[in-house]
Amino acid sequence: MRKFSLFSLFLVLVLALAACGSDDTDATETSGEGGDSNVYTVGVDTTYPPFEFQEDGELVGIDIDLINAIAEDQGFEIDIQSMDFSGIIPAMQAGELDIGMGGMSITEERKETVDFSDPYFESGLTLVTAAGNSDISSIDDMEGKTIVVKNGTTGAKFAADNQDEYGYEIVQVNDSTAMFQEVGNGSADALIEDYPVIAYAIEKSSLDLQISGDKLNGDNYGMSVLKGENDELLKKINDGLASLKESGKYDEILNKYLGE
Repeated sequence: MRKFSLFSLFLVLVLALAACGSDDTDATETSGEGGDSNVYTVGVDTTYPPFEFQEDGELVGIDIDLINAIAEDQGFEIDIQSMDFSGIIPAMQAGELDIGMGGMSITEERKETVDFSDPYFESGLTLVTAAGNSDISSIDDMEGKTIVVKNGTTGAKFAADNQDEYGYEIVQVNDSTAMFQEVGNGSADALIEDYPVIAYAIEKSSLDLQISGDKLNGDNYGMSVLKGENDELLKKINDGLASLKESGKYDEILNKYLGE
C-alpha cells in the first residue's frame, strides 16, 4: 500500500507539472495571436490631390505624408486602403478601417459617428466654372443652372442645403475626376470643391477651369476614428501631429505640395 501511494503521488505531481506547462504554453501562444499588432488600417480617397493621389505609381500627398510621419513618430504601422470618399465612414462602422482621412472636414453631422483629431488644415469650399466663363461670378448667378458635386462631401451637403435659396440643379458623382469632367465638357455649369484641392488641380494640371468668386465657407480637416471606440489611437494621432508641428516637419510637408 505504501509503495502504491508513493507511486500515485509521484504520478499526480508529474501530471500536474505537465498541465501547468501546457497552460503556460497556451497562454503565450494566445497572447501572441490576440495581442495588438500595432498596425492600423487607413482609408483614403486617392483622387484628391494635393492630399492624396497617385504619382508615378506611388501614393503621395499631404495626408499620406502626414499619417506616415505620425506613425513613425508614435511607433505604429499603417496599411492604406483606397476607396471612394463616401465609403470611408461606413467602412469604419463596419470595422474595416481604423482611421479615416481624405481631406475630411470636421462637421457636427460627422461627429455623431466619428471622433476627430485636432484640426490639421484650414480649408473652405469654393465655386468653380469652366475657364473663360463670365456668366457666373458667384453662387448668386446659379439660378436655373447645374452644380456637380462629389458624393459624401461637405460640398455636396452645402449644395443640398442651399439649393432652394439659389435655385440650381444638382448632379452627384463619385470622384473628383468625374466632377471636373462634368464642368470641363459642359455637362454642368459649376462644381463645388475644397479651395486648396481645386487651386492645386488647376495649377498643376491641364484642367480648363477657374475659381469663381470668394470662398463659400471655411472649415477644418481632421483625421477620424470610430466614435467612442479608439481613444488610445486618437491620442497617438494628436500627439504625433503636435510633435510634427513642433519639429517643423508639418510645415515641411505642406510646403512640399503647396509651396512656401
